[in-house]
Amino acid sequence: MELIRSGLLFLVAGLCEIGGGYLIWLWLRENGSIWLGVFGGLVLFLYGIIPTLQPATFNFGRVYAAYGGVFIFLSLLWGWQVDHKVPDRFEIIGAFICLIGVTVIMYWPRS
Repeated sequence: MELIRSGLLFLVAGLCEIGGGYLIWLWLRENGSIWLGVFGGLVLFLYGIIPTLQPATFNFGRVYAAYGGVFIFLSLLWGWQVDHKVPDRFEIIGAFICLIGVTVIMYWPRS
C-alpha cells in the first residue's frame, strides 16, 4: 500500500509542478490573464507541500532526485497531450531510463 501511495504522490506532485508552471507560462509568454499566474503560483505552492507527504523513511534528497525523473516522464506526456508535440523514440527511451532510475533510487531494497 505504501508503494501505491508513494507513486500517486509522485504523480500528483508532478502534475502540480508542470501544471503550475504551464499556467505561469501562459500568463507571461502567451499574454494570458494575471489570474493564470496567480492560480499557477498556488498550484506550485501545493507542489512544494506534496513531497512532504512521502513516507517518513525517504529523505529530502532521495525524494527530490526521484521527482526529477518523474518530472521528465510527465513533461513529455504533457507536451504530447497538451501541446500536441509527439515525443520521438529517443525521448521515450530516455524517459523510461529515468523511470528505471526513479525505481532504483526510491524502492530498491537497502541493507
